[in-house]
This record gives sequence, structure tokens and C-alpha cells, in this order.
Amino acid sequence: MSVGTVSPGPARRTARALGRALHLPFTGTARGIRKATHAHGAGESGLGKLIELHAVNGAGDVMITIALASTVFFSVPTDEARGRVALYLAITMAPFTLLAPVIGPLLDRLPHGRRAAMAGAMLARALLALVLSGAVVSGSVELYPAALGVLVASKAYGVVRSAVVPRLLPPGFSLVKANSRVTLGGLLATAVAAPAGAGLQALGPRWPLFGAFVIFVSGMFLSFSLPHKVDSSKGESKALLAADEEHLHLHARAEADSDTSRRRRMGLRTVGPAVTHALGANAALRCLSGFLIFFLAFLLREHPLAGQSAAVSLGIVGVSAGVGNALGTAVGAWLKSRAPEVIIVTVVAVVLGVAVTSALFFGAVGVACLGACAGFAQALSKLSLDALLQRDVPEQVRTSAFARSETLLQMAWVVGGGIGIALPLVGTLGLSVAAAIVAVGWLSTVRGLLASARRGSPRRARVV
Repeated sequence: MSVGTVSPGPARRTARALGRALHLPFTGTARGIRKATHAHGAGESGLGKLIELHAVNGAGDVMITIALASTVFFSVPTDEARGRVALYLAITMAPFTLLAPVIGPLLDRLPHGRRAAMAGAMLARALLALVLSGAVVSGSVELYPAALGVLVASKAYGVVRSAVVPRLLPPGFSLVKANSRVTLGGLLATAVAAPAGAGLQALGPRWPLFGAFVIFVSGMFLSFSLPHKVDSSKGESKALLAADEEHLHLHARAEADSDTSRRRRMGLRTVGPAVTHALGANAALRCLSGFLIFFLAFLLREHPLAGQSAAVSLGIVGVSAGVGNALGTAVGAWLKSRAPEVIIVTVVAVVLGVAVTSALFFGAVGVACLGACAGFAQALSKLSLDALLQRDVPEQVRTSAFARSETLLQMAWVVGGGIGIALPLVGTLGLSVAAAIVAVGWLSTVRGLLASARRGSPRRARVV
């Protein structure tokens, strides 16, 4: 051994090897996640970072949900819990219902601040999580205004995220494939964060909210890491969710008109009949989702599934819905853009049949099947709506159309939640109302969707 060279001892070598062994699962997992989210050009286009951001959003939301559920729902008697949740619904949902119609137009007017809007939604929820961490312990009146802020920020993020996806498509990617990846990223993060949140809840009601604070702060910084083109509105215009023939003919004449001032006055004002009918069917499914969440939460607490506790009963239905949602997203990615009108008509009809059967033969299996089918149909029909938006809506207004359609779907969820909280806790009655919600949406759109499928829509340049 040369002078001045010291050979590391066995203890030091062992410590280094142990450190590498302990470090490898985390670095290896991180590299694996990054490789998956950035595959097929998603890393270069920026879609990979949006997938990661949506995963962060899902993880933070589930932490807050766990904390609020333990405070507002499980910690008090059923009658009082129902009153609290009714108050929560009234305070948080009613203002959002009034605000929702202006979110789409507001984004049309402020197209250059999408990254800042997403970061602001993350920061707002981080700060409100700290406010909630005190309110859940003291039971102060701050709980409900803070919950309102969290909900509005979460919904605003969802609308902006829908508007951002078309700006980040890699070459050869369809909107269906991109949205399915983003959705799956959020679902996987929720599945991982849920048990972590439950573990933090065991330490105390504040701890899931502290976890949410850390997660949302990281989401704020991740929002600004999205590409600058997210904030660019070059080539974009406003969309109007209208499908009447007058608008279609006026739009066609304006496109053919060489007078640029007239074209600018007309704008691109319609998304077409196939999109509006598909949006109506999706609104029915989103309304069903809100209804089932609130109605089954109280029904299963009062009347758990046979042989199970209330928490386990809710867990069974929640897992069924989550698995159905993930499966629907995977099937949608596999089907891509094939016959979206037929897919929507079919899945809504299946949900209607399951809802009617569950109402007639009310029981544990029926409730779980309805949750799974509703999750599956909601995911698959939403991806089919995305395919129609890409197929029928001009690129200049596609971002605006996404924002406005997502706003309408959020409002449908609010309406469904309100119906669910108002009904008596009678299983057969509730599932009959669920079937009626789906029937109204299906019957009002099936004819138009099938007519659009037979007629075919003028196809624009697209990717598959």
C-alpha cells in the first residue's frame, strides 16, 4: 500500500453497501415511475410532468378526504353526521354551482396563466389544509369555509388540467390516450396515498392534513415545471357548447368567407351535435357518481352490508368503484377512438340495466356491482367524449371546449350530490332514483348519438 493511502475499513464498506441497498428501492422506484410517465414522447412534450402533477393532486385530495371524513362523518352519530354533511354540501356546493358557469369563460379570457392557475390551486389547498388542521381538532366554524375553498380549488384545478392536455400531446398521441394516462396516474397515486393517509389518521386527525400540505406545496412547484407552451394561446379561439343547425351553417359560411373581419366576428362557435349529445350522457353519469357517493355513504353507515361494519361496507363499494374506473380507463386506452358514440350508448345502457336490477333486488352484491359499473362507465364514456372532441372540434377551440365541458360535468356532480343527501335512507328508493338519473340522460341522448354514428361527422386531421 502506498504512503498516504488509507484503505476503508470493513465497517465503512459495509455501511456504504447498506446505504446503497436501502437507497435503491426509492431511487429505483422513482426511476421506474419517471420512465413510465415519460414514455413514448411524453417526457419531451411535457405530458409526463402533467401526469406526475395529477398524481400529486390525487394524493393530496385523498389526504384531505380522509381527514374530513373522520371529522364530519364518522366521529358523530348518524343523524348529526347527516346534518353536518348537509351543511357541508350546502356551504361548499352551492357557491361552486354559481361559480362554475363562469370558470370556462374566465379561462378563455385568461389563457396565458394556466401554469400559475394550477400552482395557485395547489398553494390555496396547501394553506387551507393548515387551517383545517386546526379546525378538525377544535370543531370551529372555520371548518366549512376552509372546506369550501379546498373544493373550489380542486374543481378549478380539474378544469384547467382538462384545458392543458391538448397543448401537451406528443407526436402520434390521441387525446384519449393522453387523458387515460393522466387519469391512471391519478388513480394509482390515490391508491397509494389512501393507506398512507389512514396511517397518518391513526396518529391524529391533523396528520393527514399536514401530509396534504406537503403534497400540495410540491404540486405548486411542479406546476411551474410544465412547459411554457401551456401558457400559450396561439391559434386558439373560444368555443360555444351549441349544436343547432343554424350555428353549424353559419360556422361553415364563416370558414369559407374570405373576409377575415367577418371570420373574426363569427369565431368558431359550435362543437357539433355528436359532442353535445355525448356531453349530456356524460353529465348523467357524473350526476350518478355524485349521487352514489353521498347516498351510499349514509345508507351503508345506517345499514351496512351483511356481516360487515360501516367502514368496511363503504370500503368495499369504494374499491369496487375505483377498480371499475381503472378498468374503464384501460379499456378506453385500448379502444382508442373506435366508435365513440356507440361506446357511450352501450355503457350507459349497461349502467341503466345494472341500476334497475340493483333497485329490484337490493343487496350487497348489487350495490358493489353498481359502484363498479358506474366507475367503469364514467371512465370509458369520458374518454369517448374526449375522442369526439378531438374528432369533431377544430383545434383552435379544442382547449376552450375541454374547459367548458369539464365545468358542466362538475356541475352535474354537484346536482347528483344534492339529490343524494336529500333522499330518505331507503335502499330500493335510492337505487330507483339512481336508475332514473341514468335513464333521463340515456333516453335524451341515445337517438342523437346513434344518428351521429350512422351519419358520421366531418373528420378533421387527427391522430390515433
